[in-house]
Amino acid sequence: MDRFDAMNLFVRVVESGSFTKVAKEFATTQPTVTKQVAALEAQLKVRLLNRNTRGVSLTEPGALYYERCKAILGQVSEAEEVVQVRQTQVNGLLRVGSSVAFGRRVVVPLVLEFMARHPQVKVDLSFDDRYTDLVAQGIDVAIRLGKLADSGLGARSLGQNPWALVASPTYLRRHGTPRKPTELRGHDALIYSSVQGDDFWRLRTPAGELVNVPVSGRMRSNNLSALLAATRAHLGVAALPRYVAAESLASGRVVEVLKTCQLPEQEIHAVFPSPRLLPQKVSSFVAFMQGRFEARWWEQLK
Repeated sequence: MDRFDAMNLFVRVVESGSFTKVAKEFATTQPTVTKQVAALEAQLKVRLLNRNTRGVSLTEPGALYYERCKAILGQVSEAEEVVQVRQTQVNGLLRVGSSVAFGRRVVVPLVLEFMARHPQVKVDLSFDDRYTDLVAQGIDVAIRLGKLADSGLGARSLGQNPWALVASPTYLRRHGTPRKPTELRGHDALIYSSVQGDDFWRLRTPAGELVNVPVSGRMRSNNLSALLAATRAHLGVAALPRYVAAESLASGRVVEVLKTCQLPEQEIHAVFPSPRLLPQKVSSFVAFMQGRFEARWWEQLK
């Protein structure tokens, strides 16, 4: 016997004055309702209802139990309503995770815009270049770059993160401008050790040929801002995400090298702990982010 079901049936019998009416209300049979209430009395070892041909009436213990049951069931109903309302409203604390460079440059302004649209939302934004355990860290949604590992996490595709080869005009005047991928071998490469860390740059030519070019240079770093600074200081050629290089490209501090060739793009995903029953604050944030990584999105950064 489910205690709450039995309590609910008991309360409705008292309020309707009829086992038959309650059976119809709950789409069951009158004997089933009678047995549930009788089982409740047996468990409590007290008679709750007087039954006769005219209907039912409460005993003294039954009247006390009815008042307590009604209060308890009301609190349960209120608790369920509160949870359901929070599931359908965009409010509460939203914990967002991201990698450091992408988070600071791209995610932060988008989060601020989302907060402006939803004043009832609070955000806890954390940056970490390592893949964190969302459940252990209490993260509601993380923005991740690259292919996703198979897991039980939920995910939504947001778009692509393209990369480009860049160098300063001064560096190219001093060392020459490469005209084809193989000419990169003679240049100082500024290597991003977190992604392009195997000393090969992979480029696809306009003809569709994939070329792996071995590169070397005086500097490598796992920090994209450091590599951009080295590029602007004329120290070599770097493979950088376009969102990192966009401002420097627009100002002419750096220029694109081998523009007709393509570096591999990274996938951008929103990842969350479970694919089912997303809180409204998470689904709204993901939907908001899905519209922000369309063609040449990096040129719209503020």
